[in-house]
Amino acid sequence: MKAIALTRYLSIDDPQSLQDVELPKPVASGSDVLVRVEAISVNPVDTKIRSPKPQVETQPKVLGYDAAGVVEAVGESVTLFQPGDEVYYAGDVTRPGSNAQFQLVDERLVGRKPATLDFAQAAALPLTAITAWELLFDRMPFSIDAEGNDRSLLIIGGAGGVGSIAIQLARHAGFAVIATASRPQTIEWCRSMGAHHVIDHRQPLAPQLESLGYKQVDAVLNLADTDRYWETIGELIAPLGHVGLIVEPSGLLKIGDPYKAKSVGIHWEMMFARARFRTPDMIEQHRILNRVGSLVDAGELRTTHTETIGAINAANLREAHRRLESGATIGKLVLAGWN
Repeated sequence: MKAIALTRYLSIDDPQSLQDVELPKPVASGSDVLVRVEAISVNPVDTKIRSPKPQVETQPKVLGYDAAGVVEAVGESVTLFQPGDEVYYAGDVTRPGSNAQFQLVDERLVGRKPATLDFAQAAALPLTAITAWELLFDRMPFSIDAEGNDRSLLIIGGAGGVGSIAIQLARHAGFAVIATASRPQTIEWCRSMGAHHVIDHRQPLAPQLESLGYKQVDAVLNLADTDRYWETIGELIAPLGHVGLIVEPSGLLKIGDPYKAKSVGIHWEMMFARARFRTPDMIEQHRILNRVGSLVDAGELRTTHTETIGAINAANLREAHRRLESGATIGKLVLAGWN
């Protein structure tokens, strides 16, 4: 089968950083489904794993943690899917990824592709949707189906992949959503995703929030720079509030006052934790993706896909990595089809 892989960890400007290769087609067994990959998306996890380091792989390593495709075959223990089903998923960071024509994935990590989306549009959603959902509704004590929710939520980094879907999920859950963005294109994107207000994260946040009538906010998702905004969030978060984080800090975080004084909940989200540690509730990701798909098909959520760069090959994937590393992407970049 065709695949894109690495053996050395190199700068994305090096043509050897990601290469077209031929690998054996996997065989489904146990609780795995074998998926024929039709489209993939890129995420910061891909670029972080691929980033330069002295390590050398003895066998080609396939990355990729967002895909949509068709079930080709199923293992003997599979009960949720059958060949021919259209699916989408983020997968498992400890196993070969989706940058290949065929991929094995545990059925508990796979959802049914939204019927109203094509493969490219669907491939943009899994990793970010699971991340935002788990952070808001599994880690934090909030509900997607909340009624009478009068809480405020600040999303730092609203135009990225996670921010784009977090805005939509939070709006559906009844939050007053304030997102941050700094360019005209990203500001408009956040508004199109459903943010009630957009403020500039390059400027002090407190005065901008106060001008909107918010001296404090009930919850914060910091999807950008954990260190940079830590002190500011401590000042802005309301007593008994909740702070969600996905970016590892460069140093130690001071989690005493004002966080302790306000009894603030601090929540880390790593969407690969369930698969990596084989937690008993792995099937929750199957349920999350199915619920997200239902909300998409009902018109309550929309894809965060912004551009299909081209077919799935090493040159196009290097370009996707390059753009993602620039820090200026909006929504999600996708590759679709093989050539």
